[in-house]
Amino acid sequence: MMNYRLLVLFDLDGTLVDPAGAITGGITASLQAHGLPEASEDQLRAMVGPPLVTSLREIAGVPEQLLDPVIAHYREGYRRHGMAGSRPYPGVIEVVERLRAAGHLVAVATQKPQGLAGELLRVQQMDGLFESINGSPDEEQAPGPDGKTPIIAAALARHEGRYDDAVMVGDRSHDISGAAANGLDCIPVGWGFGSPEEFSAAGATETAETAEALLDLILARVPQEVRHGHL
Repeated sequence: MMNYRLLVLFDLDGTLVDPAGAITGGITASLQAHGLPEASEDQLRAMVGPPLVTSLREIAGVPEQLLDPVIAHYREGYRRHGMAGSRPYPGVIEVVERLRAAGHLVAVATQKPQGLAGELLRVQQMDGLFESINGSPDEEQAPGPDGKTPIIAAALARHEGRYDDAVMVGDRSHDISGAAANGLDCIPVGWGFGSPEEFSAAGATETAETAEALLDLILARVPQEVRHGHL
């Protein structure tokens, strides 16, 4: 009988789902459509994770008056082509299923607008795997890298009283800092858009390079005396 339950919060793009160029390609197309300079490869990678409005403003230098039309163009293309072209990373669905089978709670915590996150998970036939999907308000993205903090806080409040310990899983520094601001650890994954240097600078000490390693790191949080027989 399960007597110790984890709440595992997963980031979406770069952690659960490989956008397969849908995000970076969509940003490039949107910048081009509005006569704006193209972003470099490094700039594009840095834009995956934080709110799009923040990335366009601070990384791509999009003028304030063009932010709304550029974002609208991007989202239209993403809905038409990007969602279907994305794919779950190898092994992540199995990790989620095994956690659920062991009685743990699994939810999504993403800075992607909540409605868009739900659409993506439905297209990928993954929406039924999660207790909840927690994202930015649909009409306004959470401001700056610290925008992950209230999203994680909302997810914790949503499941209050149902878990003994919680942990974040993500691929960028704001996943780590947002988790820390809520008193949580974060396990960064090596297959997304972050780098070992980014993780280390944010305070992470371990990185999961494979789905199997991720599952091991998550389950290691269950006290040894109650771990036997979970999986």
